[in-house]
Amino acid sequence: MEKVSSKDWYFAETPKAYTWDPESVTFFKGFDIDCQQKESYYTSVHYLVKPKEESNIICEIQVRTLFEEIWGEIDHTINYPHPTTSVSCREQIRVLSKLVSTGTRLADSIFRSYNEHGNE
Repeated sequence: MEKVSSKDWYFAETPKAYTWDPESVTFFKGFDIDCQQKESYYTSVHYLVKPKEESNIICEIQVRTLFEEIWGEIDHTINYPHPTTSVSCREQIRVLSKLVSTGTRLADSIFRSYNEHGNE
């Protein structure tokens, strides 16, 4: 956001967050980021930026946690370019996405606890 404020970058479109998690929707809306719930369990924040306001060159920046990136690689391998027909794979990917969300929250909580206790 500093890059946009300083006019180093310009948004080609409003940033978007994609998530399956209703709690994440609330989180992203707190940052005034448009949020769309995805049935695919995909989670990421997308920024389309340009070097100049009138430029036709656009770069997409996708932001996610390492946990989310791992989930994305597994999902992409199984579901791209064609979604799997395996019910068990689809169910396992759904469960993995929930574990990923839990892992991210746990990691955030660990760092909050660490910082609250003066890095002891």
